[in-house]
Amino acid sequence: MIDLSFSASGAGVCLWAVVGLIAARCAAEWWLERLNQRHVRAHAGRVPDAFAGVVDQATYVRSVQYTLAKSRFHELECLWGTVVLVAILLSGVLPWAYTRFAEACGVTPWALALFLVAVGVCLSFTDLPFDWYGQFRLEARFGFNTTTPRLWWMDRLKGLLLSLTLGYPLLVLVLKIVEWTGPSWWLWAWAAVLGFQFLILLLAPVLILPLFNKFTPLAEGTLRERLLALAARTRFRAQSIQVMDGSKRSRHSNAFFTGFGRFRKIVLFDTLIQQLAEPELEAVLAHEIGHYRKRHVFKLLAWSALTLLAAFYAIAWLADQPWFFHAFGFTPGNIVPALLLFALLSGAVTFWFSPLANLWSRRFEYQADAFAAEVMGDPQSLIDALRKLNEKNLSNLTPHPWYSGFHYSHPTLLERESALRQQA
Repeated sequence: MIDLSFSASGAGVCLWAVVGLIAARCAAEWWLERLNQRHVRAHAGRVPDAFAGVVDQATYVRSVQYTLAKSRFHELECLWGTVVLVAILLSGVLPWAYTRFAEACGVTPWALALFLVAVGVCLSFTDLPFDWYGQFRLEARFGFNTTTPRLWWMDRLKGLLLSLTLGYPLLVLVLKIVEWTGPSWWLWAWAAVLGFQFLILLLAPVLILPLFNKFTPLAEGTLRERLLALAARTRFRAQSIQVMDGSKRSRHSNAFFTGFGRFRKIVLFDTLIQQLAEPELEAVLAHEIGHYRKRHVFKLLAWSALTLLAAFYAIAWLADQPWFFHAFGFTPGNIVPALLLFALLSGAVTFWFSPLANLWSRRFEYQADAFAAEVMGDPQSLIDALRKLNEKNLSNLTPHPWYSGFHYSHPTLLERESALRQQA
């Protein structure tokens, strides 16, 4: 058990600052959920004027119900996650487990990497009841769930095995780099992890995604011809256009491209093809190509690389602070507790920066929308597609601005439609 008595020492201040930060995030999440709930209920009586003729009353009422149900569920999920995290930090179970594991297995990179993986697996189990309820109760209640318990468990087993296959060797490499390179280890570790991420991006379309979904070439016909013509006139080279069997898990829909170079694929959910007309599908794909043509993908990768560098620097700095180890019951001298604690605590910090990240992401979405409208010659096809997707997915049409600022990486339907009409 961690000593909870107040201390003016660095360790005491650190412990209570961290607990306070975790609690503040939970409180902020709850406040945002309640703020959004009140805002949604205030507009629940009838379809807002901006969406008159776009969404019928029955669908709008159902979207309100879905939004409120998800919000209440997220409140419980947030509270549970906070309680679990604080309990783990204050109980002393982490330093106890680390000590017992080190005594039994040693402190080699191979052993300590296994410890980190084991902790990650154990912590993931705490989320399973919520994942199950969200899929088989909440999503099913609103007609979105199409997966089976067997498939659900198989997905998690595959995810676990994939994490072990890829994550464990990477952790071993990072810990080896710490041994090999001395104080500059964080720079070398950053380079190694960054290279690993790029490798995964290259191989994901070929080796990883097919483990979870079936991909088939888009059938010959007018839709394929239309999309290939779009790719040609936008100078977007792709190996193929694939249809993913998203319907075996959910009725939600999406489209994306994945991979680089000759591995690049255009992917359409089968649900998307069922929901949209051909000009609308073309507009959606034009939007995705817009992200590529505007170099959003490379900008996001660059930003990801910078944040990863900052994370490794922060870990290296914390690893040199004895008070950081003492705050959570660890003995200084090994990088592993710093890696573990950083992974557990980083979300409590990054949450407060999410509005800035979302603001940047929304800017990209507006640019991709504008690109699609220009390529199509008219924004109406994209507007029609966005309307249908919002309707089919029961999206929240009236989010509170503060809530959307923290949680929405995309502009709302009304914001996107307004921007597109101004462009026309």
